[in-house]
Amino acid sequence: MSRARTAVVVLVSAALAGGTAPAAVAADPSHGTGGGSLRLEPGTDRPLVLGHRGASAYRPEHTLAAYELAARMGADFIEPDLVSTKDGVLVDRHEPEISGTTDVADHPEFADRRATKTIDGVAHTGWFTEDFTLAELKTLRAVERLPELRQRNTPYDGAYEVPTFEEVLQLRERLSAELGREVGVIPEIKHGTYFDELGLSQEERVVQALRAHGLDREDAPAAVQSFEVGNLEELAGQVGTQLVQLTTPEGAPADLVAAGDPRTYADLTSPAGLALVARYADVLGPDKAQVVPLAADGTLGEPTSLVADAHAAGLAVVPYTFRPEDEFLPAELDRGDLPSDHGDAEAEVVDFLRAGVDGVFTDAPDTGVEGRARFLAEREG
Repeated sequence: MSRARTAVVVLVSAALAGGTAPAAVAADPSHGTGGGSLRLEPGTDRPLVLGHRGASAYRPEHTLAAYELAARMGADFIEPDLVSTKDGVLVDRHEPEISGTTDVADHPEFADRRATKTIDGVAHTGWFTEDFTLAELKTLRAVERLPELRQRNTPYDGAYEVPTFEEVLQLRERLSAELGREVGVIPEIKHGTYFDELGLSQEERVVQALRAHGLDREDAPAAVQSFEVGNLEELAGQVGTQLVQLTTPEGAPADLVAAGDPRTYADLTSPAGLALVARYADVLGPDKAQVVPLAADGTLGEPTSLVADAHAAGLAVVPYTFRPEDEFLPAELDRGDLPSDHGDAEAEVVDFLRAGVDGVFTDAPDTGVEGRARFLAEREG
């Protein structure tokens, strides 16, 4: 980790402990939008930084602490993944199966709930949010999902609850007031078809929550994401917030597969497919390898035409996921001896901003903010 980045993490961590934002971060104009628009626009002059699952490089993901740290580091948006409890409450977990992100396996009272289920055609064994009431989930505590790569996060294992979407929206309001700028929220609806089949549809509750907090409008500091298509098409007629079509390099949306629709993510990201996506969505959220793939030697290759094609269709492009560990970085940005060492993540952000993306989903918002600052200085110089 660079000396500058370490200083930012220490300062912001101290602020979390004391409840106030560090002056060094609050005063830096490169942190946050300073009250500007949080709409994700194609060809924007100011790309946005989205805290992927919060500042998940520095705290266990999808915890209030991770979201708060992301905002205090300068993230424009915080990103909760949404799944449902047995009693229909939206909570923040990366997946409905929670053995890797909570201490549920250490709770003997829940041992008999371990099960194997098929989600989007893939079998998973463990414990699932839909088998727990909110009250039961609140007895669990979050743990680091990648302990072998993020050893610095493991001291926080057991410190934080599983938050609800409502708690995240309340946190967003508090942080916006404290930081003097709007902090955006960009929830992802996870496995919509799966939860629909369980009678735990999430989309209606997302709409209700956004409306309750005044975020159901075109200029709201909010957006909604999904890897599926049908729920975004449905939401396009219900909410004013921006909608984000997520994609992967391979495979197909689970709802299209379930319906027998042969379209794949490759079809959706073709010029013709993007024109159709633009009818219901505002933003494309591709895997970063769909924007700039790796070459055979592990270094960054040449950009694809995806950004230009999406912009031509009127879609902003915000790829995922930028991570600071050498394990995830292109070979030329590797700076350490171990996969867990931090490399030049800021440089990777700069490379993608040069390729024309309109924002980045990052586990380390400080690197996104610094990378954006470097890019803007380079462009203005």
